[in-house]
Amino acid sequence: VQLVESGGGLVQAGGSLRLSCAASGIIFSINDMGWYRQVPGKQRELVAVVSSGGSSNYADSVKGRFTIARDNAQKMLYLQMNSLKPEDTAVYYCNADVQTTIRSFRVVYWGQGTQVTVSS
Repeated sequence: VQLVESGGGLVQAGGSLRLSCAASGIIFSINDMGWYRQVPGKQRELVAVVSSGGSSNYADSVKGRFTIARDNAQKMLYLQMNSLKPEDTAVYYCNADVQTTIRSFRVVYWGQGTQVTVSS
């Protein structure tokens, strides 16, 4: 299973970016999918998570500004980020709780990360 993020970049404060994450490989089902972020010297933190049924949860710091969405048929995960702030600067990672076969255990996979930099 591979997760590949895209869409990061440099944006001014107040701007918007849309991150995408594509899942590929042998996949029977994907349960929760999420976006995390990490800055150097700090722990990776949850940004948002969405269940296979579409229920979502957000970190307080991004509520009202970020929107997580997924396309189950295309095995895609998205994060629309609006009203970006310099403190949103981080490497953003997607993850997915995947079952590869009907008999396999669920395993959490991570992407390689995409850099988001918000200038003031």
